[in-house]
Formats: sequence, C-alpha cells, structure tokens
Amino acid sequence: MIFRKFPRQILITMLTAALILTACNVGAAPAPTIDANAINTAIVGTTIAQFSQQFTQTALAVQPTNTPTPTETPISLPTTDPNALPTFSLASPTPGGLPGFTQIAPPTSAVGTAALGDSCFNSVFEEDITIPDGSIVKGGESLKKAWKIRNTGTCTWDEGFRLVHIGGNIPNDNFASQYFEFQSKDSVAGGEAINLTVGFNAPCAAGKYEAHWRMQNDGGYYFGTILSVYIEVKGKTGGCS
Repeated sequence: MIFRKFPRQILITMLTAALILTACNVGAAPAPTIDANAINTAIVGTTIAQFSQQFTQTALAVQPTNTPTPTETPISLPTTDPNALPTFSLASPTPGGLPGFTQIAPPTSAVGTAALGDSCFNSVFEEDITIPDGSIVKGGESLKKAWKIRNTGTCTWDEGFRLVHIGGNIPNDNFASQYFEFQSKDSVAGGEAINLTVGFNAPCAAGKYEAHWRMQNDGGYYFGTILSVYIEVKGKTGGCS
C-alpha cells in the first residue's frame, strides 16, 4: 500500500492544512460579476443628465426680450364742407406779346379796371381786320388798324364809351387820336360785335413797335380784353427826313 510509505507525521500535516483552507472559505460571499454594458449605460445617462441640466440653466438665465408692438398714429383728414363752392382767381388781362417785341405794361386806371368775367362790362377779341401782328411797314407810313371785338357783358355800349390808347412805344403824336369815342348813333348791346379802327403813322426810325388799347365806359371804368398792334419798321417814306 502507498499510504504505508508516507510517514504519519506528513499525513497529519496535510490533513490539517486542508481543514484550515476549508474553514477560511466557509461563509465567504462569491465575487460579484461586473457587467460592462450596464456601466456604459450608466455613464451615458449621467452625461445626458448633466447636459440637460446645463441647457436648462442657460435657457432660464437668458430670457427673450419682448419687442413692443408699434402704435399706429391716427391721421387727421381735412374737414370738407360739402356746401362750399370752389374759388377761382382771374388774372388781370395783359396784351399778348410777339417774339422780338418788348412788352410794355399799360398804365393803371385811377377809376378802376374790370377783370375778365365782369357780368356787366366785358369784351372779347375776335380777329384782326387790318395789319396782322408783326407786319413790316415803312417809316412814316399812314396806317389804320382795325379789330373785331364782341360785347360779352350784359350792359350796352353807347354814347360816352371809348376805345382808349393805354400804352406802347409808338409816340403819342403819331396817333390821329388817343381814343375812339362812341357817338349817339353808336350802340352795341350784349352779345353783339363791332369793328373798331384807329389811325396812326409808323415811326420813322427802324425797329419794332407796339401799341395797346382798351375799352372804357362813360364813367372812366376800363374793362374787357386789351387790343394790340405790332409792327416792324424797315425803310422810310417821303414823310420822314
């Protein structure tokens, strides 16, 4: 037998050591098994929670600024009177000029001047009967200028009414008369027309000349359209030295 070859003392020692080892292991809890996936999951969850907490704190710290809503300013509209009538301003008539002619303003009447549109005293130019505007004449030439005008007022033109020379650069001495005066036989009712003629001599010096005329009632009141003559003197007649 093998057991016979071992000394008793060695056998006793081995049995004692086995008993001691067995006693040390009795009651000890087994070592826990480590799960790597669970550890990774816990780390990721913790990281997400930290980021969420950080973003939440930032959002709470920065509050959006409310932009105020613009306020509409009411516009005040002008008040219109439905019964009001439009107002028209009529300019005082002035003689119509021609290119190259120097416009000369007629004098102002001390008695007064009616504006175009006067219901009682008014007139309108219709045509030149003689000497169209810009006609070329000789110095010293005897001329007769005639216009056709119409009474556009409601009052009749009769004795005491005149067509009066009111301005220009033709010398007064060149006119046979400074006015054309209506006689007792003359009468122009409202709406009727008449031809008015004035005589004058052309100035001797070469150049461009003009003269202006206007109607006047028997009270010295000027009214209606202004009548004009425009001539250009070239050459001379025997009447000029």
